[in-house]
Amino acid sequence: MPRPTPSSALENLRVLDLSRVRAGPTCARIFADFGADVLKIESPPGVDPNENMSGARHGYDMQNLHRNKRSLTLNLKKEAGKAVLRRLIADADLLIENFRPDVKDRLGLDFETLHALNPRLILVSVSGFGQTGPYRLRAGFDQIAQGMGGMMSVTGLQGQGPVRAGIAVADSAAGLYGAIGALVALQERAVSGKGQWVQTSLLEAQIAMMDFQAARFLVEGTVPPQAGNDHPYATPMGVYATRDGHINLGVGAEGHWRSFCGVLGRPELASDPRYDSVEKRYAARPELRILLEKIMSTQDSAYWLDACEKASVPAGPIYSVDAMFDDPQVQHLGIAQPVTHPVLGDIRVIGEPVGLSRTPASVVSPTPDAGEHNDEILAELGYDAAAIAQLRADGAI
Repeated sequence: MPRPTPSSALENLRVLDLSRVRAGPTCARIFADFGADVLKIESPPGVDPNENMSGARHGYDMQNLHRNKRSLTLNLKKEAGKAVLRRLIADADLLIENFRPDVKDRLGLDFETLHALNPRLILVSVSGFGQTGPYRLRAGFDQIAQGMGGMMSVTGLQGQGPVRAGIAVADSAAGLYGAIGALVALQERAVSGKGQWVQTSLLEAQIAMMDFQAARFLVEGTVPPQAGNDHPYATPMGVYATRDGHINLGVGAEGHWRSFCGVLGRPELASDPRYDSVEKRYAARPELRILLEKIMSTQDSAYWLDACEKASVPAGPIYSVDAMFDDPQVQHLGIAQPVTHPVLGDIRVIGEPVGLSRTPASVVSPTPDAGEHNDEILAELGYDAAAIAQLRADGAI
């Protein structure tokens, strides 16, 4: 198999990734996949008591989050380690971190200090609750943000109590928003020549992901309830039982409703005065569900999906993860990207879900072992073999 070609989109950028767990690494991964030189800076093994917070080095999560990066171990408790970092900062474009604000200040990674070292540097800070305010020093984790950001109050079946999403919504969203902010800052720097401080948090990202549910309250004053697998205000839009399982329906507009009634073999329902508007169908949702599922229980899911597709009615299967990757459209999109790891062999990771016509993202290398590129990176900084050996002997790398 030919070696993948690195993306050239961001090849002129150097990114220092001092983050860990998920949100910060997600942000840095975007730059790595689009060709930036991303240095994953981490403590030497045994220095950080929480070094395994992200899971096993050769585990699926680390492999997915840190591909395309180079690894440099630095002990920032040692002055020699800090000195190496300062030399890196002098020529870097981005520094991504998710330390608690007080830890960042203690390490000398506050924006004022960094700006003095490199006025063009863009600092991307991803925190739990923000850089200021009464919660600034609280430890932030995805599930806590899901709860405080309103998501758990609208997720799950009505009356069952709060339910977390099955994925790390707040973590991933904060990483994405951090990357968006960094790209905006890079564009602005092309005009001003100056770096700036990009800030986001799990709490802010989760609230932003609430989107129309949060806007519903802000604009109308309505507190959204749990709606289970149903759309909050449109029906039939949600999960419906068939003879052999369940499918998703997306009957959101009047045209869809008329077409769907034809699919069901009950065209008269389209003009039934009980169901002839979005508002009436929503008010009659429980009885309408019973009626629809009675009809749909006569045929298998595949029948209804095929019939809906032919009638241009939005519908889709509900996959387990293995079935998801077997879907022909998913395979066509190529979002499962192959990479060869020296220990794990040939594996696949999740590619970038955005395509560029000339400079697409590419997965070219697996997650490195801790410190795998120490000598290479330090040599680029001007350290000779003796100096590198001394750093290693001093426990700085």
